[in-house]
Amino acid sequence: MSRHNALEKFGRSGNPTLNAGTFSEAAGGTSENARSMRTMTLEGTVNRTAILLLLVVLSGTWTWNLFFQSGDSATVMPMMLVGGIGGFIFALITMFKKNWAGLTAPIYAVLQGLFLGGISAMYEAQFDGIVIQAVGLTLGTLSSLLLLYKTGVVKPTENFRLMVTSATMGIGLLYLVSMVMNMFGSSIGFIHSNGLFGIGFSLFVVAIAALNLVLDFDFIEQGSEQGAPKYMEWFGAFSLMVTLIWLYLEMLRLLAKLRSR
Repeated sequence: MSRHNALEKFGRSGNPTLNAGTFSEAAGGTSENARSMRTMTLEGTVNRTAILLLLVVLSGTWTWNLFFQSGDSATVMPMMLVGGIGGFIFALITMFKKNWAGLTAPIYAVLQGLFLGGISAMYEAQFDGIVIQAVGLTLGTLSSLLLLYKTGVVKPTENFRLMVTSATMGIGLLYLVSMVMNMFGSSIGFIHSNGLFGIGFSLFVVAIAALNLVLDFDFIEQGSEQGAPKYMEWFGAFSLMVTLIWLYLEMLRLLAKLRSR
């Protein structure tokens, strides 16, 4: 199977940072120098993912401590806004400038840490112990799905990819509509409800976020097998972080709904 066909086969991912051309573009633009370049490896991607996780934790600890020292959400809100908006901007930059990922991905991680530290502290102040539960569930889900993927129990077939990608896009559109409605003083009630329907919706979103990890694992593995450039390790790590952060936030929302009943 040719490089182009192999990448095309494994090209769909629900993660918006990964698409059919992610690795083929990177590899295709450097094919003439492929023998002289260091290439992407799974081990390298895992190491860079660990670095990004560490950066998230370090910056998140700062806003976490700031909130509990002051006891006022207004104290951390400016840093959360900087982290949330700045993280979104650097995520877009990384998606369009993949060869910059070695610089932009760590900046993204630091900014997202500022946002996550603040919002986690707010949840923790309301529901004691919820953050450690969300972290444990997120890491447990990551480990479980990686094991299921490596043992072949979960296989990212074309139908699987189509289902996860479609559901992810639907959730994203629903959240976007909800944000617009909130600006006009309205909302989609079941998204935030702690009733059975609201909890069921959160369970569905958590499941879709988790299944996106399978697509990410598979797509990154294919990239390493096809000899993508070394900088794609940073991009692969960034892509995993996007999914993990989404999964963690959805875990927080689900646990908060359950604890508020």
